[in-house]
Amino acid sequence: MKVETEIKKWGNSLALCMTGMMAELPGFKEGAKVVVYVSEDGLMAKPVSNSRIKIELPYSEEELLEGLTPWKAHNELA
Repeated sequence: MKVETEIKKWGNSLALCMTGMMAELPGFKEGAKVVVYVSEDGLMAKPVSNSRIKIELPYSEEELLEGLTPWKAHNELA
């Protein structure tokens, strides 16, 4: 997708306003962290990948440990 926009003054800095699909397609939201790659050709912004991935497991830790005793904890004792 190609979008033409304008760089504007923002305080002592320059800003690029992301509107419409420029923000929606990559999933950018207000306050989102991004990584910006800078080269002589221009800029590329990507969302920061969240290293903490939430995994949905079928059982909670409490359910897995339910009924566990020191005697049942080690198979070699049974």
